[in-house]
Amino acid sequence: MNMDSGIRTGGRPRALATEAVHAGRDDLAAQGLHAAPIDLSTTYPSYDSRAEAARIDAFAADGAEPEGPPVYARLGNPTVARFETALARLEGTDSAVAFASGMAALSAVLLVRNAMGLRHVVAVRPLYGCSDHLLNAGLLGSEVTWVDPAGIADALRPDTGLVMVESPANPTLAELDLRAVAHACGSVPLLADNTFATPVLQRPAEQGARLVLHSATKYLGGHGDVMGGVVACDEEFARQLRQVRFATGGVLHPLAGYLLLRGLSTLPVRVRAASATAAELAGRLAADPRVARVHYPRIGGAMIAFEVHGDPHEVIAGVRLVTPAVSLGSVDTLIQHPASISHRIVAADDRRGAGVSDRLLRLSVGLEDVEDLWADLDAALGSGRPDGEEAHPALSGATAAEGAGA
Repeated sequence: MNMDSGIRTGGRPRALATEAVHAGRDDLAAQGLHAAPIDLSTTYPSYDSRAEAARIDAFAADGAEPEGPPVYARLGNPTVARFETALARLEGTDSAVAFASGMAALSAVLLVRNAMGLRHVVAVRPLYGCSDHLLNAGLLGSEVTWVDPAGIADALRPDTGLVMVESPANPTLAELDLRAVAHACGSVPLLADNTFATPVLQRPAEQGARLVLHSATKYLGGHGDVMGGVVACDEEFARQLRQVRFATGGVLHPLAGYLLLRGLSTLPVRVRAASATAAELAGRLAADPRVARVHYPRIGGAMIAFEVHGDPHEVIAGVRLVTPAVSLGSVDTLIQHPASISHRIVAADDRRGAGVSDRLLRLSVGLEDVEDLWADLDAALGSGRPDGEEAHPALSGATAAEGAGA
């Protein structure tokens, strides 16, 4: 799927694959560079303290990126800024603001709204388990109302500062009609977690989301060796996020910014290749009598969720090629049991009500050969069914009702 970025080459918009390679690097050739430089400085020299004071005052007033040379790493970093520019181009937004992790990014969004007295959040389950916990526990002073997608409009209050959804959702891969959700939000900002889909498969800002959240640790980095988070948004909201980032210190390290920028260059290739393998595996799992149900998004992607008739812990213990580990989006395939790990922090009744059953497994498909992966899964599934239990037909395709319903 090619998406126009608004950047033009030879009179035509650049395709997503081209933008992924070049965004954030457009100035390198003029500097005589090919690879983006890494700026590890924490502070920068300035002999004009009056000008420094004016620039800091300007940032404190409106959060705009200071003009001229950098000041201090918590205020901004040139290497991180390249990643932010590139991600904003891929998501089709004015700006992007990077943080030390996806949870730091979500925390900053909540703090921005809380500071305006807008502490109420309307959210649709399932969400990533730690996002769910952050909202539900009120750790940052927010109050959450959990609803089905159809109940968003009725749940809005004068102090509602945010509507949060994730599509495809973690871990059930339920999909929402983001355009319809955005319409239901009215003037309240919609925050869409796009970690699973990435801008390769969908761009929520084009469907009405004001804020697009990524755990950059996952597909944007893509190699399981960097942690980060980012919010793509309009410049007005970005200025507020930068002020929160400066005050709270949840900054992305420059080396992480470099690795994430490098990861973006192969994002379309990685996502499409892993998605093709995932679609094949989803079909095989759906036809397997040891599997009760398969959830796989209509838009595709590299994530599969499936429920087994047998003991899911035996499957986790039985893999040899696939890595049993939390997280996702790496070049190698990972499997985990959400009820035990990623969503353990969510209350059991809430977890099951959101479709996260105790027999659900989540598979993040990597770049290995499909036959090797299937051989490993086949062996790990084993007999796969308790004695005397009959197999039930597996269902493929996640829907909004599966993930957001009661």
